[in-house]
Amino acid sequence: MTNQSVIGRLRTELPTFPDALRRVASQILIDPDAAARASIVDLAERAGTSTATVTRFCRVLGFPGYAALRVALAAENGRVAQARWETDIDREIEPGDGLDRVLSIVAGADSRAIQETAAQVDLDRVDRVAEAVAAAQRVELFGLGSSGTAAREMAFRLERIRVPCWFRADAHSALTNAALLGPGDVAIALSHSGRTRECVEVLAEAREQGALTVAVTSFARSPMAEAADVVLTTAVRETTFRLAALSALHSQLLVLDLVYVAVAQRTFERTTEAFEVTARAVHAHRFAEGAEPNRRNKTKERE
Repeated sequence: MTNQSVIGRLRTELPTFPDALRRVASQILIDPDAAARASIVDLAERAGTSTATVTRFCRVLGFPGYAALRVALAAENGRVAQARWETDIDREIEPGDGLDRVLSIVAGADSRAIQETAAQVDLDRVDRVAEAVAAAQRVELFGLGSSGTAAREMAFRLERIRVPCWFRADAHSALTNAALLGPGDVAIALSHSGRTRECVEVLAEAREQGALTVAVTSFARSPMAEAADVVLTTAVRETTFRLAALSALHSQLLVLDLVYVAVAQRTFERTTEAFEVTARAVHAHRFAEGAEPNRRNKTKERE
């Protein structure tokens, strides 16, 4: 947990905590700087709970105790203060706001989400997934909605470097193909909430067949995470008109892109040769540098 964004994880997982733990998390989110300076007794009193509950809260987050949590909060508060993200970026967009303000809010929220995702990526897990994908006989990717967009993009990238992979757009196709997987194969499912029933079913089926199952989700404690061998977490920043599930795409792409590059590193010669072959195949369909396309109106003028 030490390489993850504490505040980002609390903001995302707050609704999933039991009531007592939610009160502790809420107190930290109200004033992270004060929480980093407070004693365990002070924080427990503010949250209306006990020191034992605060200790349990720390362990749920992966810290051995409150002292480690305070250190992580202090370090994160320092980074936030330096960047001034939390104080300078408003996430509320009003109907009459100009596009300059909308651009600033959207770009700031996406940038912050990507930063938080990068901070919490478990590189050992990425390494394990990349190793398995690079050697796999078959890779299956599945996701619905905007998560499906990220899964489709990942399939396109892996196909380009000769990884045998498929993106499934519907649950029946995903389930039947998950049933055909076996040891050495990989199934990757994406869901911001981790509660999409179809994603859980696909991973459960693939896991039963012996394939390595990977969940990409914002919730490390979710049904989909429980069905996976490896969980890669993402962070999101909501803005007006873009709820969490609609804001997760950039973070999902970051995590998947990291896996893709790690796979390409492991298959360098094959990847390089694939790039050369594919570039040659589409070369005739590109305009030469400096050339202008023939336009219908120019043809008519000549006529």
